[in-house]
Amino acid sequence: MKLNPYVAGVRSELLTVAEAGGDAALELAERLTSPLEAAIRLTLLQALSAAAEEITAEMAPGSVEVRLRGADPEFVVAVPASAAPGPAAETAAEERSASVSQVQLPSAPEDGDGQMVRINLRLPAHLKSRVEEAADALGFSVNTWLVRAAAAALENEARRPRQPRNTMTTGQSLSGWAR
Repeated sequence: MKLNPYVAGVRSELLTVAEAGGDAALELAERLTSPLEAAIRLTLLQALSAAAEEITAEMAPGSVEVRLRGADPEFVVAVPASAAPGPAAETAAEERSASVSQVQLPSAPEDGDGQMVRINLRLPAHLKSRVEEAADALGFSVNTWLVRAAAAALENEARRPRQPRNTMTTGQSLSGWAR
């Protein structure tokens, strides 16, 4: 997607508005348009990224990403494979990730703050490979798979009744906290 026509459109509109203010305003607008170009591009990229996040939330298990190559962004759309895998692969995928594939994406909290946030996650290489394989087997993006895995873990934790910890076990070992 080329951003140049949009940046040029904003520049043209700014100059048109400045003409109404006279020669001094037009001269000032012409001097400001070059420095504003970077800010306009950044704002457009932020708007495209926010739109991609909203679309991804709506089309789960598919996803939309905005990638910047050079000066222009491009969209990458990942949709689940429509062809069903063979029975053995399907069974193995269900066994590995049944709770992940069945969990619904978490809804926005009641306070209305359902904004998406970005985090950095560091994984050992062997775990990253397994996550990618599991996500691919279900036709999910890695991001969607991780969101669903976190939601499933929290859902399972909420369902599990809290049991008091025994501070003593049989034999000579102790468990618990000490000061």
